[in-house]
Amino acid sequence: MSAWFETLRRESLLVLRKKSDVLNPLVFYLLVISLFPLGVGPAPSILARIAPGVIWVAVLLSVMLSLERLFRDDYRDGSLEQMLLSVNGGAGLILAKVMAHWLMTCVPILILSPLAALLMGVPDSAVSAIMLTLLVATPALNMLGAVGAALTVGVGRSGVLLSLLILPLFIPVLIFATSAIDAAAMTLPYIGQLSLLAAFSAGAITLAPFAVIAALRISVQ
Repeated sequence: MSAWFETLRRESLLVLRKKSDVLNPLVFYLLVISLFPLGVGPAPSILARIAPGVIWVAVLLSVMLSLERLFRDDYRDGSLEQMLLSVNGGAGLILAKVMAHWLMTCVPILILSPLAALLMGVPDSAVSAIMLTLLVATPALNMLGAVGAALTVGVGRSGVLLSLLILPLFIPVLIFATSAIDAAAMTLPYIGQLSLLAAFSAGAITLAPFAVIAALRISVQ
């Protein structure tokens, strides 16, 4: 357990030292959100109608932007191979690494989501739904994205390939998250959609680390 927390602390510090890894997805997210009112017009009714899809597509693209670097530096300096060969190299350490990435990239997006909702004219009743969907669903995005990052870690300029591999897997999350926000905007219950998103994240957290290890072992061979 101590190795798990030490990996989580180490990875969090490494991400914090590279401020661009934290700021780039966050700036990209806010830029995408702020461009839509300029593109479709400032009419509140139109912005509020498209807001769930816009916000969640911006989240998906921001997560994709950060995933390419998840294992890249460890692969280049050889520490990734050492981690896989170590006694403690296993699913727990991969989970700690991906959780650190989630803390440094998705939590800031979650914190700024009320600002994004304000820019898009989202009704107050749906702001909490946006935050809840981000909280329960972004772990699944990171775990699934980690599988794609592991498969493409040895490929130069892997951004396009990573997108092709991972974006189709994000579609169920996008559908249920936007459905929950739409329901909240209409003051309808959305606990069912949240439960499905939470189950999706729980399944990804449980199973994806083993897929990541298998993919990394293929990539480093």
